[in-house]
Amino acid sequence: MPRPQRRLRLPAGALLSLGLFGSVGVALALTNPSFSDYEEHAGIQLVELASAEFCAPGQMPMLFQLVLRDCPGVIASQQPTLSTLAGRFSTRWNFGLASVYRLSMGGQQLLPGVQLPAVDVLTLGVAGQFVPLRVSTSDGEWKS
Repeated sequence: MPRPQRRLRLPAGALLSLGLFGSVGVALALTNPSFSDYEEHAGIQLVELASAEFCAPGQMPMLFQLVLRDCPGVIASQQPTLSTLAGRFSTRWNFGLASVYRLSMGGQQLLPGVQLPAVDVLTLGVAGQFVPLRVSTSDGEWKS
């Protein structure tokens, strides 16, 4: 007499957990920021950094201070250019569910007495957001 076949049943908790983790994984993969999203984000960050670096009192030569009355506005108007520049100097490691970006640029002399600040930024892109993990600037300051 043949033996009756036994059906394998997974516990409901295991199925629920598997479904939940699968759903979270799909959601993270779908919301993983693209490189163009990062370029835009990095451009905004570079505007903030450049404004703090160049527009602070005593940072620019006196002649430039007389000519540039709205230093932060001039720098903010260059955000699209800074975004493109950030894209050229960035590396992306795409892990499917999240991405890690590294921006390393600066140190070049723009004009006599005006040097582009060096910056090294490590950023995590996950769930449509960007989280800076490490920021290093030309003055040696490290931020986490």
